[in-house]
Amino acid sequence: QVQLVESGGGLVQAGGSLRLSCTASGSIFRIYVMAWYRQALGKQRELVAQITGGGTTKYADSVEGRFTITRDNAKNTAYLQMNNLKPEDTAVYYCNADLGTYYSSRNNYWGQGTQVTVSS
Repeated sequence: QVQLVESGGGLVQAGGSLRLSCTASGSIFRIYVMAWYRQALGKQRELVAQITGGGTTKYADSVEGRFTITRDNAKNTAYLQMNNLKPEDTAVYYCNADLGTYYSSRNNYWGQGTQVTVSS
């Protein structure tokens, strides 16, 4: 019914940039919050960036000033612009959406993840 699909991951050298995209599809009535999480091998999943429907953003301290989250409500899409990437940013990045559909109340949904690898 609801699907989140991420794209834009890949291999990049330290100092480089990547732009991740996440598109939600299905019988979506409204997306309240969209966020990007990441999980490095052997570590717990952590919040990277979050954006509300009103445009309020929140970032992890480790990415503040380097990453920017935006959203296009008309396209049900969120983006994560990642600049000045560091090896410590290497992880699987997951899109998350807090949304409601025409058939049910609001719930959280996860994408399958996209790998970001930053070489030193």
